[in-house]
Amino acid sequence: MMFRILLIAGLLAEATLPAAAEDAAPPKPIRNAPAPQALTLAAYVYAASNVCGYRIGVPEFDALLAKMNVKAEDVGPRGAFGSHIQGMFTMMSNDMALHREQSCIAVAGEYGPEGNIAKNVLQPVAAGETPPAPPPAKAPEAAPAK
Repeated sequence: MMFRILLIAGLLAEATLPAAAEDAAPPKPIRNAPAPQALTLAAYVYAASNVCGYRIGVPEFDALLAKMNVKAEDVGPRGAFGSHIQGMFTMMSNDMALHREQSCIAVAGEYGPEGNIAKNVLQPVAAGETPPAPPPAKAPEAAPAK
């Protein structure tokens, strides 16, 4: 009887060791994934554009992302990491909206025409110009009639 208990305990210990070793191993990064800083920057620029009404200077934004070895399509809201970007965008937009005046001044100082991080990534909308409209939402499809 004692031999059976020791045998079972040994088998259980052996079965759990590989699982414990796998848990201790660091997670493998996703291949070709944009750097977390690029995802955060994109969400920040999109949120500033949304809350403060700035236009995104596409060539300047692309150049800034190129320094991080990322393309704008990779960090776009409809890109491969779109759900992650949209989650960060939502949180940043909500926080910026709570402190709109201070946020817009800070963003303009960082990425505006005279930005100290990058110039003209966010450009103010001219007086007579209207900001670009967001893409139209898809209408829900009707259920097929039977």
